[in-house]
Amino acid sequence: MLSDIASFAKPVIVLSGGEPLVRADIYDIAKYGTDLGLRMVLATNGTTVDAEVVRKLTDSGIRRISISLDGADAQTHDSFRGLAGAFEDALRGVEHCTTLGMPVQINTTVAKHNLRQLPDILKLTESIGACALHLFLLVPTGCGKEISGREMISPDEYEEVLNWLYDRSKDASIALKATCAPHYFRVMRQRARAEGVKITAETHGFEAMTKGCLAGTAVCFVSYKGDVYPCGYFPVSAGNVLQRPMSEIWNESDLFKSLRDTSQLHGKCGHCGYVNVCGGCRARAYAETGDYLGEEPYCVYEPGK
Repeated sequence: MLSDIASFAKPVIVLSGGEPLVRADIYDIAKYGTDLGLRMVLATNGTTVDAEVVRKLTDSGIRRISISLDGADAQTHDSFRGLAGAFEDALRGVEHCTTLGMPVQINTTVAKHNLRQLPDILKLTESIGACALHLFLLVPTGCGKEISGREMISPDEYEEVLNWLYDRSKDASIALKATCAPHYFRVMRQRARAEGVKITAETHGFEAMTKGCLAGTAVCFVSYKGDVYPCGYFPVSAGNVLQRPMSEIWNESDLFKSLRDTSQLHGKCGHCGYVNVCGGCRARAYAETGDYLGEEPYCVYEPGK
């Protein structure tokens, strides 16, 4: 599959899971992708990352590791993760990475349990030497569906988080990114316009050059069974790499084609002026309405007709 991908594109490949470090051959997979010229990175819970693991990942060509911290303290993180000691183990994993020169970013799932801890999570991320903080707004699918009833924040709280992130992007010492929150790109433009600032790479960095929901347009997710999904939170398969080449699935899938055509979106997303920079979370729309082309259910913005 990696060879097929490398034959028509050179994307970032995220080795994820579950927990990818439980695979004994994860270093071989990383090395194979590296030798193909692909940028290989790895997402882990960090609990088993020690100096030996970091060295082996470095030798295999891994360019960055992301480690999840879902709270600013052990009680919050450990209760969300369901494992006592996970917080301290993850912090040790970060320390091993920074000590040995492996760039590490922190991934945080934003939900009710840590909503008011975001400033402290940012301070913690800066203090431990991470290079970035990526905030993942909870999507009620998979494991997220099991906890969504008690953990999903409201649309107004989403808006609050995104505006806080915009403000902090101006003064944080590390890179910040909102994931599974495409309406951040609408918020960013609204705020910049109010400030009289033109959005460029110089003023807003990478966020000026990308857009909101990338499912099926710039990213996809391949399960351990070979099923190809628009993203890791979008349980509709576009095909299986054991049956069709990845290049064929990516270029010819009807599912991906529909996601790349914003004129097919329904509800308020369909007539929103920000549709081509936001697009609404397709996974969240599918989870809430059963229609992956439906409107983003956690956006407060009401576009004019």
